[in-house]
Amino acid sequence: MSYSTIIVRKEDGIATITLNRPPFNPLNTQVFKELGLAVTELEVDPDVRVVVITGAGEKAFAAGADINEMKNLTPLEMYHFCRNSTHTYTLIENMSKPTIAALNGLTLGGGCELALTCDLRVAAQTARIALPEINLGIIPGGGAPQRLPRLIGTGRAKELMFLGELIDAGQAEKYGLVNKVVPATKLMQEAIELAGKMIRKPPLALALLKEVIHTGLNTDLASAIEYGVKSFVVVFSSEDRVEGFNAFTEKRQPNFLGK
Repeated sequence: MSYSTIIVRKEDGIATITLNRPPFNPLNTQVFKELGLAVTELEVDPDVRVVVITGAGEKAFAAGADINEMKNLTPLEMYHFCRNSTHTYTLIENMSKPTIAALNGLTLGGGCELALTCDLRVAAQTARIALPEINLGIIPGGGAPQRLPRLIGTGRAKELMFLGELIDAGQAEKYGLVNKVVPATKLMQEAIELAGKMIRKPPLALALLKEVIHTGLNTDLASAIEYGVKSFVVVFSSEDRVEGFNAFTEKRQPNFLGK
C-alpha cells in the first residue's frame, strides 16, 4: 500500500513507520488515517514481529496536531478529529506486537500522545517533550490525561500537563516517560537493536504478556492476577514453551516460532 504522509519499511522482522511531513511532522486527519491503515496491515503480517515509529528529519518526532487544520474546525468537526485520532492511538496501543517510539526531536502534544501508545520509548539526547495544550486554552484530547498518569504517576503527569513546559530527554528518562536516552546519531540503531532483542523472544508469550499487563492496569488486582494465571497456562501449552525448556536444559539458544 502506498502512503502520502508516512513511510513504511519492513526488514528482518522489523517494520519501521516514519512520519513523513518534515520538518515538524504535524499530525493531521490524513496522517491518522494512514497510520491506522498501516498498523492494521502490520498487525496481521506474519513477517513482522516488532514495529518502530519515528519521524522524518532531525527536528521532530511529531510537533503536535496540525494547528492549520484544527483552527478552522467547528466543535463538532473537532470532536470527529479527536475520535479519529484516538481510534488510531488505540489501534497502536492494542497491537499484539511490541512497539517502540524512537523520539528524534520535538515530541509535542499529539506527538507525545502517539509516543505514549507505544510499549517502549527511546529518545535522542536532542529530543524535547511537552504537552503544551494548556497554553492554547485547551487540554490534551488524544488520551494523555489517561495514559500518562498510568505511566509516570499522577503528580508528575499533572505537572507536565498543568504547566505545559518542555522537558529534555534526560528529565523525561528520570520521570520514566522514556526508557533510554542515546546520542541522536545512534537513535535508530538503538531502536533497531532493541527490536532485534524482542524478535528473539517467543512472539506468543510477548503478545499475551502485553495483553495481561494492559488488562491488569484497568482491572482490580485479584481479577488481574487470575487473568494472568489463565494466560500463563495458555502460554505453557505452546510449542514455544517446550522449545524454551528444552533449550535451557540443553544449554543452547531457543528457536521460537510463535506456536
